[in-house]
Amino acid sequence: MSEVVGPEGGRMRELLRVGPGTVDLTAIDPRSTPGLPAAAGRGPTRKEWARAQVELIGAELGRQQEMLYASAQSAAGPGGATSAPAQADAGLDGNRPRRVLLVLQAMDCGGKDGTVKRVAGAMNPLGLHIRSFGPPTEEELRHDFLWRVRRALPPPGYVGVFNRSHYEDVLIARVEGLVDEATWRSRYAIINDFERELTEQAVTVVKVMLHISYDEQGERLMERLTDPAKFWKYNPSDLDTRARWGDYQAAYAEAFERCGTDAAPWFVVPADRKWYRDWAVAHLMRETFDGLDLGYPPADFDVERERDRLRSQRRE
Repeated sequence: MSEVVGPEGGRMRELLRVGPGTVDLTAIDPRSTPGLPAAAGRGPTRKEWARAQVELIGAELGRQQEMLYASAQSAAGPGGATSAPAQADAGLDGNRPRRVLLVLQAMDCGGKDGTVKRVAGAMNPLGLHIRSFGPPTEEELRHDFLWRVRRALPPPGYVGVFNRSHYEDVLIARVEGLVDEATWRSRYAIINDFERELTEQAVTVVKVMLHISYDEQGERLMERLTDPAKFWKYNPSDLDTRARWGDYQAAYAEAFERCGTDAAPWFVVPADRKWYRDWAVAHLMRETFDGLDLGYPPADFDVERERDRLRSQRRE
């Protein structure tokens, strides 16, 4: 197998996108495999096939990421100003270098870290900007809830990955009663304005919820309690969160309904099968990059002249 095989039944951005209106997560089977082609085969061979495909897609993502980064570097120019050739480059939106932001949300054990490792890990770390969001610090609590998020945005030309995100402020803040209902309800509109602002600044936002089942989460938690090498991954509070599974599912569903926009849609990836999760997210990112129509920036110097200079140089 030496080439990437596309999904069947449509693009992953269509197959996994949350539609408008009320969202019912119980209607999405966490063990399903939307878009998986017949070429994947059956049984264990599907896992091997998918992992090999992720490696191939990863090479493509790395090339696209390099073009994104190169365009931004060219736009900056030697003195930091946008150069004229770079303005016309496909990696720019007007005078603004593009950025890509992958937002990952999931219940505990949903596979956010694994997705970052296997999908984002295929890209050049020099062009990656990965941030995780835990409980806010005292300093962060003194500001509005988006303050720390804005500070974590990727620079121009970078691919950013949020392991958890601003959506924690309408998920855990809601379920655990960290703020009153009027406050967390007001945040939906604020988030929509924020994400619209990002798209206007040439940031392409890809929001992914890794959807695992209650039973699968239980098995993964038990692994963490059985394997000493995984004790560090376990937190007793995980069971407190698990006890409110239904409340969190309802919070996710409303977040999708309120904040699934054309500018920044939500995608739900069935994630009980780790190999499918990685394959699906890799394709989502591949399709996202393809939609940017990126290219390497043209030289802003005389190429022939520089070649002649190089040929004429002699070691002293």
